[in-house]
Amino acid sequence: MDKADIEYFENLLKEQMESLLTQAEETVTGMTTQKETFPDPTDRASLEADRNFMLRIRDREHKLIKKIKKALERIENETFGICEVCGEDISAERLKARPVTTQCIECKTKEEAKEKALGL
Repeated sequence: MDKADIEYFENLLKEQMESLLTQAEETVTGMTTQKETFPDPTDRASLEADRNFMLRIRDREHKLIKKIKKALERIENETFGICEVCGEDISAERLKARPVTTQCIECKTKEEAKEKALGL
């Protein structure tokens, strides 16, 4: 992978991270400033369900932030774009689709087939 590709993926990952952090901050701000009282228990339950859903989304995004940080570390260590299993280059198309990936498509497919066979 050449320097321009590395810079492209580094910028992409940093933009994703910034976007996720901004959304997380907005969620925290929104949840701490709302002190609404609802006379109807159904309205209150609806609000709680919406909040729980939002927190589950933010939890998934938090995990993605960790993966982005690790991908940025791999860029620094010059191991970005190399499959952790077989050591081959990960295709640019795969990295564009999922820049945080650590496996080439062949190794990931094999891993998912094993997980499916084991019922994981």
